[in-house]
Amino acid sequence: MRHLLSIEDLDRDEIERILSAAAFFAEVADRPIKKVPSFRGRLVINLFYEASTRTRSSFELAAKRLSADVLNVVASGSSVEKGESLHDTVATLSAYGPDVIVIRSPHAGAPGLVAGWTHAAVVNAGDGKHQHPTQALLDVYVLRQRLGSLEGCDIWIVGDVLHSRVARSCVQAFIKMGAEVTVVGPPTLVPAELAALGCNVRHTLEHIGEADVVYALRLQQERMSEDFLPSLREYAANYQLDSRRLKARQLVMHPGPVNRGVEISGELIDSSQSLIIEQVRAGIVVRMAVLVEVLSGSRLRDPGGQRVAVSAEPQLA
Repeated sequence: MRHLLSIEDLDRDEIERILSAAAFFAEVADRPIKKVPSFRGRLVINLFYEASTRTRSSFELAAKRLSADVLNVVASGSSVEKGESLHDTVATLSAYGPDVIVIRSPHAGAPGLVAGWTHAAVVNAGDGKHQHPTQALLDVYVLRQRLGSLEGCDIWIVGDVLHSRVARSCVQAFIKMGAEVTVVGPPTLVPAELAALGCNVRHTLEHIGEADVVYALRLQQERMSEDFLPSLREYAANYQLDSRRLKARQLVMHPGPVNRGVEISGELIDSSQSLIIEQVRAGIVVRMAVLVEVLSGSRLRDPGGQRVAVSAEPQLA
């Protein structure tokens, strides 16, 4: 795999391979020395045009645990504030000889453009309302760790689906792994055409007790240029997830950051049903696995022009 731009680019076997590598790295994470020297001397650039805590920090930790050099570039404080285009920024960064560029952009399709402008492998860390493939992969990993398999699992995704790249990636990933997926929310935030992704579409939480997993989405008010909701109070009254609506057996997920008391109650976030912290932990090992996958599939060459083998196996330093 040369780049990771979308869950659509992956088949089930490729997802399984990434999850297996992530499980291996989870074992490494339990050792006193958590690093492997697989990518010593390699350069990973994190190029983030949007704010991020979990995704950026976990990509940084993932690269460092693979012994890569890491360069973090954010729009604030960079030449982007002076009007530099994405193309020119990528050209500048490519002059440093990166092996991977991880990019988050508010514009759908930006990672695909970057892949055409650089020799580095490109990983999409979120592009507009389009895709967030590594989030979906880590969510599948967490559910597999807890349930063993997603085959026949009933997963409901609740909230602002319209603006959610996480929802689109998760729907595709969950279905590829054998789950049945339902998206739920106000008609203004869950358009009927989402059924084309292969999921069910609902506009009320009636029968939510039938779900095995309930995945809450953040209301992305920064992407709302229109009045999609009468008020947050009304949204919470009709769609907030709490212990009154969910049964104790149901697992709860959220990609973060969480608006406590809006899409999900504080007591549910902190309950034993919640997998939110497990999702955060999984971000490191899954993104390590993704970096291994794209570097293994990229044209890595040493200064003499020879192809370089990339191994995920730990070696003694």
